[in-house]
Amino acid sequence: MSQLPIDTTEVVSREHEKQVLRAERETERAGGAPLPDAPIVDTADLRPELLAQLAHVRQTLQDELSPVGPEEACLTCSFQAEDVLLLHLAMELRPNIPVLFLDTGYHFKETYEYRDRIAADWHLNLTNLLPRQTVPQQESEFGLLYQTEPNRCCGFRKVEPLFDAVAQYKVWLTGLRREQARSRTALKEIDDFAVKPGIIVRKLSPFADWTTRDVWQLCAHFDIPLLPLYDLGYTSIGCEPCTTLPTDPNDPRSGRWAGKKVECGIHIQATEDGNPDASH
Repeated sequence: MSQLPIDTTEVVSREHEKQVLRAERETERAGGAPLPDAPIVDTADLRPELLAQLAHVRQTLQDELSPVGPEEACLTCSFQAEDVLLLHLAMELRPNIPVLFLDTGYHFKETYEYRDRIAADWHLNLTNLLPRQTVPQQESEFGLLYQTEPNRCCGFRKVEPLFDAVAQYKVWLTGLRREQARSRTALKEIDDFAVKPGIIVRKLSPFADWTTRDVWQLCAHFDIPLLPLYDLGYTSIGCEPCTTLPTDPNDPRSGRWAGKKVECGIHIQATEDGNPDASH
């Protein structure tokens, strides 16, 4: 079927225009090329290479999810743009896919509100993974670990609960991208990942080679509302005490952990002693 030319005078909703403007601003922060002036209305308006990338992701999800049962694949979601876009695509195939959220107790108020909004609007099969200790219990015993020993804090509140949960599945979907951090340049789209000694899951990162521009264009295209913290200038969003506005405009994760480290540890394979090294 031939494609009709884009009518740049077509009237679109104010909300849709706002999404495109957000995408443009985020692309500029990431150092990417400017987005097209024409608003994204249907797939005919998407770049051919982005359409091909989208088709590849959908096919990858189809190929990898088909062999496993409905309770054998999960998706971890921080409710940042990549994760919510991947969730949108995964739910095309698995509307009830288990969604795992690391509820550290330290998230921004906006993150919790956005999580609850998406969970309700999209009818998510959401599990909030909790650490063994509450925030008051941990701080009473160890003090403010996020200041004194951030690796240990991430280990207690992120790595342990996530790996315990993911170990129950065969396939693990993530929104990771190589462009996000120098520590992710070797990220594989499909990887056999050790969550515990002797326990391997098939880890899918179908956006591995995608850019910020790609993600934000498709979020705008699918009318996916995004975490409001992006509007305040945040580019990588984790626990509130360990997240600031980016200090380096060329590094979207430069606002994490005050430069003490770049990974929390949940995407670093477990060693034989079961303890990933989150310092690199």
